[in-house]
Amino acid sequence: MGDGWETRRRREPGFDWCIIALARPGVIEEIEVDTAHFKGNYPDRFSIEAALVSQATDQSLITQSMFWAPLLPEQPLQMDHQHHFREQILAHAAVSHVRLSIYPDGGISRLRLRGRPA
Repeated sequence: MGDGWETRRRREPGFDWCIIALARPGVIEEIEVDTAHFKGNYPDRFSIEAALVSQATDQSLITQSMFWAPLLPEQPLQMDHQHHFREQILAHAAVSHVRLSIYPDGGISRLRLRGRPA
């Protein structure tokens, strides 16, 4: 699969994740997770954690992200589908970084975060 983010098949316990810095801090109002073209290799479920981070190194971001507040608790995913979330988003202040976690592995075509600048 060449379009999106696909992780290797996981046989041991755990999950895969990535940290994304937003273009500017803001309040997230809608989340779209697209599994287009991922049919046999889409994640079973995902979650998003978030934080407002002013200055951090890559290594400190990784460590801090384990303690970030949930923005969207675990949600199930379907293959080759656009998933939209609004009501499920937990109340939060402005955020600058998000961590997308997929359980246990698989592929995501797109992650879109919509909201308003802080």
